[in-house]
Amino acid sequence: MLNLTEEEAIALYRSGEEATVERLLGLDRRVKELEEALAQKSFPKDPSTPSGMKAPYEKPPSKGRKKRPGRKKGHPGTRRPCPEQVDETKPHTLSHCPHCLSPLGESVSSRERFTEDIPRVKPTITKHIIQIYYCPKCRQSVQAPVEDALPKSTIGVRLLIQTAYLHFYLGVPLRPVVAYLNSCLYFRVTPGGLVLAWHRLAQILLPWYESLGMLARTSTLLFIDETGWRVLGKAYWLWCFTNDRIVYYVISPSRASPVLRKVLGKVFKGILVCDFFGAYNKIDAFFKQRCLLHLLRDMIRTSVFHRSPEWRRFTKRLKRLVKDALRLAIRRSEFSPEQCLKRCHLLHDRLAQLIGEPWQDLQCRRLVKRLKRHQNELFTFLEHPEVTADNNHAERMIRPAVIARKNSYCNRSPKGAETQAIMMSIFRTLHLRKEDLVVVLEEALHAYCQKGFIPPLHNTTEVKLPLAA
Repeated sequence: MLNLTEEEAIALYRSGEEATVERLLGLDRRVKELEEALAQKSFPKDPSTPSGMKAPYEKPPSKGRKKRPGRKKGHPGTRRPCPEQVDETKPHTLSHCPHCLSPLGESVSSRERFTEDIPRVKPTITKHIIQIYYCPKCRQSVQAPVEDALPKSTIGVRLLIQTAYLHFYLGVPLRPVVAYLNSCLYFRVTPGGLVLAWHRLAQILLPWYESLGMLARTSTLLFIDETGWRVLGKAYWLWCFTNDRIVYYVISPSRASPVLRKVLGKVFKGILVCDFFGAYNKIDAFFKQRCLLHLLRDMIRTSVFHRSPEWRRFTKRLKRLVKDALRLAIRRSEFSPEQCLKRCHLLHDRLAQLIGEPWQDLQCRRLVKRLKRHQNELFTFLEHPEVTADNNHAERMIRPAVIARKNSYCNRSPKGAETQAIMMSIFRTLHLRKEDLVVVLEEALHAYCQKGFIPPLHNTTEVKLPLAA
């Protein structure tokens, strides 16, 4: 179907027989190319499969392992070491043969075997007798603090932290956590009571969460990423601000730039590593590094259905330029600073030449427009060795939240979303710093029960990285 207007049809008729036939044959070839490209592109038949994914039954089987699992033959074996302390000794004797039931005499030899297990858990119930005193100087009643549980709480500190660890760090949904407590630990608790205890714990740890937000704002290097979230079934967004010392999550109904301004301020005085999402264009930073892997993935996805000669020529040059930049970052130590600077200038010149050519292909023009907008934000990692060329760190830190989203379908209230962001930020930050999560939180909550306020988070000083002028 040509979809010509009356004037275009008359002009085509008057152009002569040869021009008309050529026009029709060209349209026929174009239709065949589109049909072939459409046939090569597979669409999911399962309505529950997202449009950008293949259905599970259409995926090819995974390739076999090229290398056999385990260690090589002849390698010295390893085993669990023998325990240094034995708590109980059990003798095992026989009076009759287990096969023919013949009576047996004295044993001829013996051997030792060690096993380790946890005892059957029985909750410990403690009755606290709290003495109340009257202070004549303050003219008020005072009482001794209880360090084993939060104020007005019947759940101990250790159990509260472990349940929060299961839910917010490991991503176990609420109902399985309650089932585990009821069946394995013989501790009766309701889902509503456990959720309220988590809310109170999050409010106590709120100063730590706010300090992480301040560290994110004052960092000299920060990775940012976002993903979809749900609060009571409505569309929300989970933002992740991270570096090698902190992980700061924010759950917001907005995916726009005001969320960035609220966290980072109008100007971020550091290096910002992000993808090409438009909201990041609204925040000013001293330096920015756009994820080059996102650029390569974009070209790969587009090449599936778009294979024009001009597009192939454009992507070939752009891929070569990106790979040369990545190779220079790996081999930076082999060159002097002057040589590295010269090679960086050559890469910028190649990029300017690439985007300066008059490309006619629509996909080429689309990427050229993006490259023009971010041409000063693609090779920042070459000038600052502490910066990476990709945004993989933020994606790795956001992955545990994505797994939890698949398991528990996010939150059912804004209050739950706030608790989720606070607890995930603290747990993931402590894990990033290689600290014992349970021990650090137990010490902090014991100090809170005794003094009435939580001590500062350990290692909150941000390491300043040198920035080039």
